[in-house]
Amino acid sequence: MLYLVITTPLPGKPSEAQSDRQELWKWAAPLMDRGIIRDRCMYAKVGRGGMALFDVSSNEELHGYLSQWLEFVPAEMQVIPLMDSQAMRDYLASPIT
Repeated sequence: MLYLVITTPLPGKPSEAQSDRQELWKWAAPLMDRGIIRDRCMYAKVGRGGMALFDVSSNEELHGYLSQWLEFVPAEMQVIPLMDSQAMRDYLASPIT
């Protein structure tokens, strides 16, 4: 299951959160290595916030990772479910019911 997660940190001075952001990247590194965070990358938004593409087996697994993320950087999160390219091709090839 693919999910695009877009974060917007809660208000505060960016300088006060720098060490927490560095710890977030350390936490994310093994997830990137295992392919849970796809493309081995989290993307920073211009200004504040970030985004990552999670590949997980369940909503509960995603919930666990997002709860961990929020321990580093409290944020509002937008979660967008996605279809991978093969699932989309299969869907488009099937008859409409």
